Amino acid sequence: MTHLKRLFDIDPFKLTTHSLNKEDIRLQESLTSIGNGYMGLRGNFEEGYSGNNHKGTYLAGVWYPDKTRVGWWKNGYPDYFGKVINAVDFIAVDIYLNDKKIDLNHYEPTNFYQELDMQHGILSRSFILSVDNCKFKCSFKRLLSLTIKELALINVTVEMLEGIGDVTFVSKLDNHVHNEDSNYDDMFWEHRQSSENTVTAKTISNPFGVDQFCVTTMMQNDVSNSTITSNKSFKEFEATETFSTTLSSGDKLALDKKVVIITSRDIPEEKQVSKAIELMEQVNHYSIEELVEQHKKAWLKRWELADVVISGDDEAQQGIRFNLFQLFSTYYGEDERLNIGPKGFTGEKYGGATYWDTEAYAIPLYLSLADSSVTKNLLKYRHNQLPQAQHNARQQGLKGALYPMVTFTGVECHNEWEITFEEIHRNGAIAYAIYNYTNYTGDTSYIKKEGLEVLTEISRFWADRVHFSKRNNAYMIHGVTGPNEYENNVNNNWYTNYIAKWVLSYTLENYDKYKNETPVSISESELDKWEDIINHMYLPKDEKLDVFVQHDTFLDKDLMPVSDLNKKEVPLNQNWSWDKILRSCFIKQADVLQGIYFFNDQFTLDEKRKNFEFYEPMTVHESSLSPCIHSILAAELGMEEKAIEMYQRTARLDLDNYNNDTEDGLHITSMTGSWLTIVQGFAQMKVFNESLSFSPFLPTNWNGYAFHINYRNRLLHINISTDIKINLLSGEPLDLSVYEKNYTLKKTLTIDLKNKGVN
Repeated sequence: MTHLKRLFDIDPFKLTTHSLNKEDIRLQESLTSIGNGYMGLRGNFEEGYSGNNHKGTYLAGVWYPDKTRVGWWKNGYPDYFGKVINAVDFIAVDIYLNDKKIDLNHYEPTNFYQELDMQHGILSRSFILSVDNCKFKCSFKRLLSLTIKELALINVTVEMLEGIGDVTFVSKLDNHVHNEDSNYDDMFWEHRQSSENTVTAKTISNPFGVDQFCVTTMMQNDVSNSTITSNKSFKEFEATETFSTTLSSGDKLALDKKVVIITSRDIPEEKQVSKAIELMEQVNHYSIEELVEQHKKAWLKRWELADVVISGDDEAQQGIRFNLFQLFSTYYGEDERLNIGPKGFTGEKYGGATYWDTEAYAIPLYLSLADSSVTKNLLKYRHNQLPQAQHNARQQGLKGALYPMVTFTGVECHNEWEITFEEIHRNGAIAYAIYNYTNYTGDTSYIKKEGLEVLTEISRFWADRVHFSKRNNAYMIHGVTGPNEYENNVNNNWYTNYIAKWVLSYTLENYDKYKNETPVSISESELDKWEDIINHMYLPKDEKLDVFVQHDTFLDKDLMPVSDLNKKEVPLNQNWSWDKILRSCFIKQADVLQGIYFFNDQFTLDEKRKNFEFYEPMTVHESSLSPCIHSILAAELGMEEKAIEMYQRTARLDLDNYNNDTEDGLHITSMTGSWLTIVQGFAQMKVFNESLSFSPFLPTNWNGYAFHINYRNRLLHINISTDIKINLLSGEPLDLSVYEKNYTLKKTLTIDLKNKGVN
């Protein structure tokens, strides 16, 4: 049912290709994106490309509130659509060979090679061109430093292989950039100042009271050839430095370009140039080789903890490492002001803001692979934006707090009514993240104060959003969009109702537990009302089918499996009208099954199986968030073939362009799914009720897999092959269970995979 497109060769730790895919340049650019948490960019060519491409450079936390564009205004619409803003093109180095500007859209190179080294975070490329009886080899290498976050290093080298000819480099800082998704084709930057090596630009003013961002970029160009002539110039939005020389066979012209970028998130405009000078001086204390080595060591340190090692399947190995590389290129928890955009630094679709994906999909990974402070920062991000969430609720005429579907500041900035008004289940994911953190770490300091403040306001929202049906003697929630976005404005979405009930229950439980230690105050009348909602929440279920019903009218649809569809019609969102999609039974992503995944310990194995077997065949998995949930549940149900199929889809979603949309940017938040699938699916790691358990299986065609987790101040290494070895690398002894048998892990626990018993 899928149309796969694979541009890069299979390699456990690299993306490599010997082909320039001109018809797929945008896809190639997305897949070769790099970042360091502070900034990132697509895999654009340094020398430029005039064909169909998407030039994109993005800076963490730098955005613009673009005026909302809708046909008919409705009360409660957000005033603006917040967008990650395309920033200065700092990698640009125009190349002239014998006075001809090199543009691979117009030239046919030979020996083309491109490599993304994920182990060390370095992107490189090379090719050979014949121009006027001369043969030139052009080579490129770049990185965004992990050790000096504001620093980018770019190397461009031209070697003369045959003949005598002229070479010119024009190294540029170019702020003439636009967002492809600008609602009104605005350029979001205004020029502030330029010099021979510096450009400062500021976002244009806006009518919404959002602070303008100012960005200063400085470059230093060093060349290897002593016979060059050089020239510097600047104009509005641009600084250039030109180098020219004549090369004979065997000669090279190499340019090392150092760039530092300062933003007003950290340094005010009036101090940015002096800060850039200071930072460049610090950079110059090191050689290029030392800077590169520091960067490589920093990546290797991350991999020591994060790497998932798979033996026997290089496709699967490449998939998980690609996803982890892009995740950690986007966010590593250093800045509590930031969150994880669904496209990261790889594109503009979705605005690049924060979604509920972070709480639902990213937090479990960061809990295991980073210090607990990283997850705590993600929780603080939401707590800091509690006043804005209260504002969002008031805009809808409701009490409490409604966390946004899409945001930079906490104020909703998405302009589709079925998302902004209706997809309110995201409120539950914010609460679930607080539970997840507390349950996983055992740290109750957050929930006692900030956590209960957030939970209480979310509960007040749910208590106001429900209505009481006298006919059914039950509380209901009408007019929502569940996780399945292929249905809008439905009544009593099971997942939404279930998570609303759970939030109220979890809030009451913790308020009762910590009411003498928390600043939160909840009146008796509120407590009674919440208890009544919990006891009388309507949760649709069909007794004959013995399944939870996705919403009130779902079973009235023409139900059929995806296998009955014409293959030419998928993806549905690229072939069907929206009206046809909404009327169909086909499900974009886990909906009922999302609830069963979240609250796995609250359902029997039989309930899980019946609901999975009913809903999965109707699921088209056209959301990047879908395959991992299905894989995890399939693994628990012993449906190994389905679990492996869904792992392949989530691990290689972008690498194989499953949904035919990766050219718009990578699916960053859903990349956590490949890790979740291995750890929570294949290894069946569960942490419910503050206890750790595993029930692993070894996928067909794999010889083994291994990973680390942090859990309650312990570092564990889990290796699964013919047997299961769990090593306690640091921390106190730990009680855990494997295949439902209890053990105390003191150093190493070895269990036979086949017999499921201790060796």
